[in-house]
Amino acid sequence: MYCPFCGHDDTQVKDSRPSEDGSAIRRRRFCTACSQRFTTIERVQLRELTVIKSDGRRVPFDRDKLAHSVRIALRKRPVQEERIERIVNGIVRQLEASGETDIPSKQIGELVMETLKEVDAVAYVRFASVYRNFREAKDFETFLGELGEPT
Repeated sequence: MYCPFCGHDDTQVKDSRPSEDGSAIRRRRFCTACSQRFTTIERVQLRELTVIKSDGRRVPFDRDKLAHSVRIALRKRPVQEERIERIVNGIVRQLEASGETDIPSKQIGELVMETLKEVDAVAYVRFASVYRNFREAKDFETFLGELGEPT
């Protein structure tokens, strides 16, 4: 593992521990050249996922981008960081378990919306407003009207 501070390729693991849900390993590392400490996180990756964008472009799946979007939707909501990690891990597991390596971006967006709907209604509406590209207040009214209808 290269040191992010000096680029030296000889770092030592000082401490390892699993995450709360056991889906990752957190390693505390030490650089033998510059003596800086840093943390790495290792996760199991079942398969390489590719996202098919609505315009047909193919881009590698980025877990961090997914986590960032979920965090933005849940900003200033009463949801702990550990819960956010479990949400993201669950979505990634569902995508990997689908058996497909090419995932349409629409499928990812729908999965996030389904999950947020169960977790926090405000975060669900926030995410939907960006995902469905709301342009005016009427779009919110229509969406909230559909949200209030029994299914």
